[in-house]
Amino acid sequence: MGKKLALCQAYTLSRKWGMQVAMTADDNFCTPATAFHGWVDISREDLIESQVRQGWHKDRQAEETRIEGAWQLLRSKGEDALKEYCGFVCCALKNAQMMPHTVLIFGDGVQITHMIHAISYEYKELVHSFFEGFGESCIKGGLLPFLLDSPQIVLPGMGDRSFAGITENELAIGMPSRIVPVLQQNLFKAGGDMNMGYPAKTLMPMDITEHITPGFQFLREKMDKTKS
Repeated sequence: MGKKLALCQAYTLSRKWGMQVAMTADDNFCTPATAFHGWVDISREDLIESQVRQGWHKDRQAEETRIEGAWQLLRSKGEDALKEYCGFVCCALKNAQMMPHTVLIFGDGVQITHMIHAISYEYKELVHSFFEGFGESCIKGGLLPFLLDSPQIVLPGMGDRSFAGITENELAIGMPSRIVPVLQQNLFKAGGDMNMGYPAKTLMPMDITEHITPGFQFLREKMDKTKS
């Protein structure tokens, strides 16, 4: 297309327009995501400096602490795996021409809760996530489920919502593709008949009277006097 994109924008083109998008470092204007994915050989110090200049956190020490933790996690779990790749391909799942490493699903809070319940229903797969609000769809939605072989909850952050049109009410969950059948098999099973379903069913309180608010009570008293 002759245009640069961010990874989160590629996701949007796939999930909303059905496009298949291939991307390498040269196509990605979100350079921190390129660095974290290992598509180029960039030093940790240069990555830290780039984030200091962004001003997302208080000072250099804060960024050093943040980057060090993420860097060690990614490199310790998958440095060899990262070296094998120089980009990624994403597409709508129904149009996939190959078995994906990661499946990313967007939804509202209740939908994501149901998916967590389904994945952990047999308590063989658990969902553990940390949250930053930065780079979450690309790192936690795609990369970490691949490297860690475990699901991750995505709290879409600055770029996700600013660049990719992810709405205020959307969350997401990224998972290795092998977990999708588990999700499908166990969806809505948690709690049996007590499952809240979708749209969510709520318990109706049955002991409320007009005394719950002064205004309700005032009108009830007036109504009772009118009846008498």
